[in-house]
Amino acid sequence: MPKAMQYNKGSIIYFENDKDERIFILQKGVVILTTTDIETGSTETQQLTNGEFFGVKSALGHFPREETATVIQDAIAISMSVQEFENIFSNNKQVVYKMLRVFSGQLRQVHKKTQALLQTDDNSNQQSGMFSVAKSFYDDQNYRACCDVCIKYLTHFPTAYDKDAVAKLYADAKLRHDKLSQKRDTAQASTPATYSGALKQFMLPAFERFQKKYEPDQVIICEFEPGDSFYLIQSGEVQLVKCINGAKKNLDILKPGEFFGEMAILDNSPRSATCMAIGPVECLEFNKANFEVLVTGNPQIAIVLLKIFCKRIYDQKRRLNILTIKDNMARIADTFCMFDEMNPNLKPNEKSRRFNVTQADIASWSGLSAQVVQEEMHKFVSAGKVQTFDTYMMVTNINDMKRLVELERSKKITRGEGR
Repeated sequence: MPKAMQYNKGSIIYFENDKDERIFILQKGVVILTTTDIETGSTETQQLTNGEFFGVKSALGHFPREETATVIQDAIAISMSVQEFENIFSNNKQVVYKMLRVFSGQLRQVHKKTQALLQTDDNSNQQSGMFSVAKSFYDDQNYRACCDVCIKYLTHFPTAYDKDAVAKLYADAKLRHDKLSQKRDTAQASTPATYSGALKQFMLPAFERFQKKYEPDQVIICEFEPGDSFYLIQSGEVQLVKCINGAKKNLDILKPGEFFGEMAILDNSPRSATCMAIGPVECLEFNKANFEVLVTGNPQIAIVLLKIFCKRIYDQKRRLNILTIKDNMARIADTFCMFDEMNPNLKPNEKSRRFNVTQADIASWSGLSAQVVQEEMHKFVSAGKVQTFDTYMMVTNINDMKRLVELERSKKITRGEGR
């Protein structure tokens, strides 16, 4: 059962980086949350109001605390477990919807900071943005995806000033795609659908009318286009990519049972990323009109969405952390550290790690050019710290990468950057 906890002035409810999966509601008194800005290292504070939740993201996502909760004036807070939170509030439409909107806004803020660090043009409008996405696919010789984006562009903006240029790009990409299709078999096996708990209900025949099928490399939603639907993956995998300065950057790979596209229908904004099928994919597509009905009629789905937002915010902040490192070798080292965190070693005492990534993947995750990554990787290889192969890399000692990152961050603190 939830408990009413009393805290004296000056006490700490929890510290940043604590592993604590309690969720709190402030009933009385004054509590402030103190966080460290990823970009600048400066301290930021937020004062909570009575009735406000805190500790939700880290608890639902099972991640370390992002902030320190300090009692400024004697306070009473209701403490509950994740399961108790789900039991009590999953049916509360107002609470769940507010949290979804708050988390959606926080995720967009992280995206904006990422764009700023990568020096992207925030002023690019939807039309020029979609055109740049189409051209980036074309430049990568992914002509199928280029065609899909061009079609979406012409559908959404049939009277655009550069529609002729888009149509020409489409025609060229389609011709190249057709020629390549004759030379190779693009068939790939799909990932079997795996459902558990609340998601099993989507196997019912009633949901068949929402089902959509996509071919390998087909673009399901495009960055910058208007959003009016979201998707639940039934089978296959979907890759999330973002076009930055004309090049694509990997954001995530989603698997069966995961949602995507929900951000756009929560805050009425254009799509923030491109989602494309890696192989054959089957999804359920829900439009904006029935989104609220679906969430409020399926309390467990609302909780699943909250947990997805928590994970994505944490993951995006982790990737943003990499971009704040100025030293290129340390930035690449932190990219390896991130891979290590995403794929924990089953043998904790084993220092060598194998990662199924290429130099192109390293460049994408670290926000560095292919040439810079090639130069820095040569240094790692020469020092015996990394071995590179066609489809994977071997890190000799992952602790060396961690020490390199820690050293660079300590230098940053010594230099007083952002303070």
